[in-house]
Amino acid sequence: MSEVMIPIGYQSQLDLIETEVAIKMIKDTFQRRLAEELRLTRVSAPLFVLKNTGLNDNLNGVERPVGFTSNALGEDQEVEIIHSLAKWKRDALYRYHFEPHTGLYTDMNAIRRDEELDNLHSMYVDQWDWEMIINREDRTQEFFKETVRKIYRALLDVEFQMIRHYPRLSQSVMPEEIFFITTQELEDLYPALTPKEREREITRAKKAVCIMQIGDLLASGIKHDGRAPDYDDWALNGDIILYNTVLDDALEISSMGIRVDEVSLVEQLKKAGDEDRLSLPFHQNIVNKVLPLSIGGGIGQSRLCMFFLRKAHIGEVQASLWDEATMEACEKANVNLL
Repeated sequence: MSEVMIPIGYQSQLDLIETEVAIKMIKDTFQRRLAEELRLTRVSAPLFVLKNTGLNDNLNGVERPVGFTSNALGEDQEVEIIHSLAKWKRDALYRYHFEPHTGLYTDMNAIRRDEELDNLHSMYVDQWDWEMIINREDRTQEFFKETVRKIYRALLDVEFQMIRHYPRLSQSVMPEEIFFITTQELEDLYPALTPKEREREITRAKKAVCIMQIGDLLASGIKHDGRAPDYDDWALNGDIILYNTVLDDALEISSMGIRVDEVSLVEQLKKAGDEDRLSLPFHQNIVNKVLPLSIGGGIGQSRLCMFFLRKAHIGEVQASLWDEATMEACEKANVNLL
């Protein structure tokens, strides 16, 4: 468990009922704008998948999914609560017969049992998972950047609406344009800092940043951050990070990327030492070019609400479970956990 940090003198600008009303406004507005910008259709999402399909997100490869068996399916069929829908979505694009430059989004709910609880992290995950079919010529950094800009336009619209409805939330903190930088450029800029410290410094300076090319080793021999080898292409992915004025810190609100093709999948699995995954149905469908090429990502719903409502703790915008130390610290600081 990480230590909870409540800023001195922090006070929520909205009471509990106002917060709940504002949460719905944020979610309704953003998902509508996201769908418009990227031409997405909302589809229903699973809460769990069969382990042997390879459809669950392995995250960094060490997090343990919550699993169970079912009387109906048989004791030999292990079921896993999803970590995210990174792989399921690409399979769904194929099954739903979407056309290029159209796609889907879902309201995704998940459990991450090994998450370290702090101001930004909870065992309960709620995000918009989205995926769009692309053509092979779209597998470029410029296409990735343009997709990020479309998402950012939707974020700007939400911030404008929230400040218009709740003027006491203060003026805009988002610049008109998002700043792009690769992980190697970031390391070159701040060589003495850790990856998280680099994120904090660049976000303080630019306010809205997309840090690109996450997952592979940098010149220093370390990774900026872990990324599963079998969904994002490490050369064509990135995180959208906003400056959290309440916590004076970087707030990652989206992880996204152009997905692996048959070549980059094999290369990244070799680098990760996970070549055994190639035998799984999902991976075979990529190698054999059954699944479409795509771009996609996840956008944290609670984190967006934290940001737009100027909240100090994610528990102020979602109902989850917290350890005693967290609840005591929040109660002492008059932070209302839902």
